Amino acid sequence: MEHTYAIILAGGAGTRFWPASRQLRPKQFLPLGPDPEEPLLRATVRRILPFCPPERILIATGAHLAVATRSLLPELPPENILAEPVARNTAPCIGWATRVIGRRDPEATVMVFPADHAVVDEDSFRDAVFEAISLAHRDTIATIGLQPTRPETGYGYIEVGDPMGHQSFWVRRFVEKPDLERARQFVEGGQHLWNGGMFFYRVRRLNEDLRAALPTLAEGLDRIEEAAREGNEEDALTDIFPILPSISIDHGVIERAPRLAVVRGDFGWSDVGSWQSAWELAPKDAAGNAEAPGALLIQARNNLVRDLRTDGKHRIVALVGVDDLVVVETDDALLILPRDRAQDVRLVVDELKRRGGHGV
Repeated sequence: MEHTYAIILAGGAGTRFWPASRQLRPKQFLPLGPDPEEPLLRATVRRILPFCPPERILIATGAHLAVATRSLLPELPPENILAEPVARNTAPCIGWATRVIGRRDPEATVMVFPADHAVVDEDSFRDAVFEAISLAHRDTIATIGLQPTRPETGYGYIEVGDPMGHQSFWVRRFVEKPDLERARQFVEGGQHLWNGGMFFYRVRRLNEDLRAALPTLAEGLDRIEEAAREGNEEDALTDIFPILPSISIDHGVIERAPRLAVVRGDFGWSDVGSWQSAWELAPKDAAGNAEAPGALLIQARNNLVRDLRTDGKHRIVALVGVDDLVVVETDDALLILPRDRAQDVRLVVDELKRRGGHGV
């Protein structure tokens, strides 16, 4: 594994977990996974340490989040926090980070992970990662597809083709987010996996496939690379990165790759997309409550209570005779809504923006 590196994608707008998440504190900084004390980004780094040490883990984030990211991950070298001047989707982000790795080690194999996902069975996760790395060593771009547990319409899917190994297959095609009926067919048919946004490749393989699929982007990255050799990378990023094509790595490169494989993963994965997901992942009492320390719940079931105040003025949160609520308290806000309307947090954010943006 001496040539293995990781890129962790850690941008984010900070809206789905209001009031805990804000523009300067998106969800990767929050403890929303199985461990109520561990931020998602730290958990992501910890899970991949068996494959590469901190000096070979790079975090791709926005310039406005760079300081907070360094503070959360002091064990990483400062130069491993790659700060994009503007958001241009994942193809420019991953393309640039791959070039940075290539300067250090032209023979590198790269793993790409989102920073804000959760995993329950970490041993099975590492088994899948190891198989994906092995595929990448065979000059193939690999991904991990997640075993569907429900007919989800919010995810893209991967249709598997001929088998390649223990749990790996050639990719037949990527499928856009389906409607409910088609999603049911995918789950029942057993030939489709969720696309979790994890990728594995050799540096040279990704650079070649990106140049073939997105030549304009490759030319822009070439200009940044030339400036880096002259010691002017930061200025080039400021000038060039904002005008790079804004496109996802999935649509722009991966789906067009001539050699593409998928590993079937079944390890309790979640993209932690809402407070509902946080409740599903959290430890619960006998009544299904995921409660904050000191909370008082009487004849109440299946509630999520989070006290995220940082001012030292924690107070008792008491729920009596209510079920299926989300209750989240921060230093300056209190959110209460039914769990089955967790996605409607965006309505609060939209209204706050309409009122001037305070609290967003």
